[in-house]
Amino acid sequence: MPRREHLLKIGVSGIRGVVGEFLTPALACSFAQAFGTYVGGGRVVLGRDTRASGEMITHAVACGLLAAGCEVVKVGILPTPTIQIYVAATHAQGGMAVTASHNPPEYNALKLFNAQGLFFNNYERAELLDLYHQSDFRQATNEEMRRVITDYDSAPKLHFQKVLAHVDAARIRARKFRVALDAVNGAGAVTTPGFLRDMLGCELEAIAIDPTQPFPREAEPKAETLGEIAELVRSCHRDIGFAQDPDGDRLAVIDETGFVLDNDDVLALAVDAALGRLPGDVVVNLTTSLAIDDVARAHGRRVYRTPVGEANVVETMQAVNAVIGGEGANGGIIFPPVHLCRDSYTGMAFLLDRMAETGEKISTLAARLPKYFRRYGKVAFEHGLLGPLMQSLEARFPNAEKDRSDGLKLLLPDAWIHVRASNTEPLLRVAAEAKSDEQVERLYREVLGLFG
Repeated sequence: MPRREHLLKIGVSGIRGVVGEFLTPALACSFAQAFGTYVGGGRVVLGRDTRASGEMITHAVACGLLAAGCEVVKVGILPTPTIQIYVAATHAQGGMAVTASHNPPEYNALKLFNAQGLFFNNYERAELLDLYHQSDFRQATNEEMRRVITDYDSAPKLHFQKVLAHVDAARIRARKFRVALDAVNGAGAVTTPGFLRDMLGCELEAIAIDPTQPFPREAEPKAETLGEIAELVRSCHRDIGFAQDPDGDRLAVIDETGFVLDNDDVLALAVDAALGRLPGDVVVNLTTSLAIDDVARAHGRRVYRTPVGEANVVETMQAVNAVIGGEGANGGIIFPPVHLCRDSYTGMAFLLDRMAETGEKISTLAARLPKYFRRYGKVAFEHGLLGPLMQSLEARFPNAEKDRSDGLKLLLPDAWIHVRASNTEPLLRVAAEAKSDEQVERLYREVLGLFG
């Protein structure tokens, strides 16, 4: 049996773990009561994805919030960005999404949002955790007990109106794009078909859009797990294909040939579109491709880099008033005029709008991007050994420029290596990028050899 800390983790977005012995209803209730105490009672928005444990954890969270004197607004099964936008638009005290995002189905998590619908920053998170560990929760009296109300319709309308305000929806609808969708039977199964078909006039061929069924593939939408939708794009002659993770913040894109675009290239296309319209710089995490720097340089803009994690990217975006940002490796696009959150719906609309504007295929647009080759992987590691592992990596590349803000990133001429502990799983994540396939393969194998 793995040690307890491996299966329950508190990170930049909230608390998550394997449901059962580690993430229990009692823990979820206590954490929610701490959250309700921290935000001072009032109205708190609560939504979830489609995991089998979601209803159980949602009930536990609602109990904790009520115990702290909160009014709970249940919005049902919705994408995480939709919940975040609703929190901000309705002036709630905060929000919680019961979702483990891209993690396997046996995981669940509590994602926590402040009154602006943003992930807690480091200061807010530290205060909340202190309160939780002290168990100094507000205990509402009978007279202070609030109610649970539901609003299942408003949030998607708010979200999609914001997205459509930043694209030429009429131009997209006029093209009648033939689109394929794989919503992994997640939260997007409830909202994405209508967004693409009804809002953007696409001719839709969709799979995995039954929220009552289990995830039919690995939750994280990456090339090796998207064979079914890639074949659907080819066989049904689609112009483009989209795949989401269970809570709808991550986006994968398949071109008209059935080729799954690299997530960094998807972000680069979105960055290029945004910088062509609006002033401002770009913020991405340390594992995001140098292609972003090349695109920004072509527009005369600057790129800022942060530790991995949406909360870290958003905090820097606020500080520098960035026009767009994201996390390339995980398919996250953050466009502040919609909301400061990863949002697959903004990504879908941006790409369709660019195709409609230029009249070009998605493969043609992607082919114009600066060419880099990337490798990603993960390895298990024992606690206590990470320091020596990092030291051996530094010694192997003594002339590299070093960034220790999130694990260790080594910057080489036209290449880089990044090794860090996962925010969500008991793993070491390894990434490398270079200008040639041979160089990145050699770098990646050298790193794995050190950790193997």
